[in-house]
Amino acid sequence: MLIGLLTAVAASVCYGTGSVLQAVGSRKSARREAAAAGQITQHGGPSLSSTAKAAMTWEFVVGTILDFVGFGLGALAARMLPLFLSQTVISANLVITAVLSVRLLGIRLTRAEWTSIGVVCSALVLLASAAGPEGSGHTPIATHWWLLAVSLLLMVGGTVLVRVLGARAAILAGLLSGLGFGALGVGVRILNGIDPFDPGTLLTDPALYAILVAGVGGMYLHTVALQIGSVNGATAALVVGETVLPGMIGVWWLGDASRPGFAWLAVLGFVLAVAGAVAVAWFGAPESHGPEHGSHGAEPDSHGAAPGSPPEAGRVPEPARVP
Repeated sequence: MLIGLLTAVAASVCYGTGSVLQAVGSRKSARREAAAAGQITQHGGPSLSSTAKAAMTWEFVVGTILDFVGFGLGALAARMLPLFLSQTVISANLVITAVLSVRLLGIRLTRAEWTSIGVVCSALVLLASAAGPEGSGHTPIATHWWLLAVSLLLMVGGTVLVRVLGARAAILAGLLSGLGFGALGVGVRILNGIDPFDPGTLLTDPALYAILVAGVGGMYLHTVALQIGSVNGATAALVVGETVLPGMIGVWWLGDASRPGFAWLAVLGFVLAVAGAVAVAWFGAPESHGPEHGSHGAEPDSHGAAPGSPPEAGRVPEPARVP
């Protein structure tokens, strides 16, 4: 249990640091391409080429490497801990994201955001105290096919929906990316051919391809969320998506359980963790940070504001729309 917890914490640190670095790279690219023709959709969202250019910045590359390290550590934690614990601890990357965003993105967190982060941290302590042994993870092969089908529906359908909604879809993109990462966690847990290692079984398991679809789709949607919305709000929405559903699946289908007599504590911790993440998503939305909360940027925005003018905290200036 202790090794699993330490592994999940390390994954959380990697994910949290990676998210902020990806946000720095995404926003740098968004500012550069804000007035360029063809870089946004008719609905105000980033185009595929704009997102691809964001992925070429060095900050985004380093953040992505940290994400891959975090993925490996998270996959290991998912096989060592109940999903409701491993996914929630990994979701504590929200705290790392929020703290680093103050330093690297110049965001000033409000008292409500700090309080919400404190609630999340307290909930993680409750969950860790109440968690029991993880379930077996053995499921019928039909479940693996269902996971692949749902992952395809979420990622492909979600990508289309986000592109249609454009600049209004930041929280939705974060939530969908979280659901993708949650499906990835479930896939890692039920994947056949790992123990004992059997390449033939592994390569023919639909869960493997669900992991790939959910991972790539989740990464893309998370990048979009970072481009068009608050880094803390997008990450908090991701937290809800990757925590709630996998935790429920772990309990209902995979045999995860709390320590005897501590079910109430596990439920309380889980509810508080989700509520705290939702609160950060709400208070971290761009609209809740007016100029009085913003930091003073060093670069002019896309509307030509002089250096030192206070942009909205955590928000990329809205790009001019292509006629």
